[in-house]
Amino acid sequence: MSYMLLIVEPVGQRATRTAAEGHEAFDSMVRFAEALRSEGKLRAVESLQSQDKATRVSVRGGRAQVLDGPFAEAKEMVGGFFLLDCDSREEALAIAARCPAAQWCDVEVRATGPCYE
Repeated sequence: MSYMLLIVEPVGQRATRTAAEGHEAFDSMVRFAEALRSEGKLRAVESLQSQDKATRVSVRGGRAQVLDGPFAEAKEMVGGFFLLDCDSREEALAIAARCPAAQWCDVEVRATGPCYE
């Protein structure tokens, strides 16, 4: 079954790190992804840029509305994701607990599936 680990971090947290600390955090996540790949658990992984470079699109009444970030109401942002192939929810939770990001933010574990379930 597929599970997604969403890296949910406080907005602005990245700006509190030195360049060296930022590189070390990123490198630890790369090493984690490489370990998951070697275990045959990783389907996809990406880091996301800060939300101040994001754009939201919504369509209401047939008209597209575009809003560029940053988004003032946001207290958290998705900083990246890991898409995993796991045998169970428990396995996905155990992998999330190994994720280096769990030391500085939340790792949300979600099963994939149809939006009507």
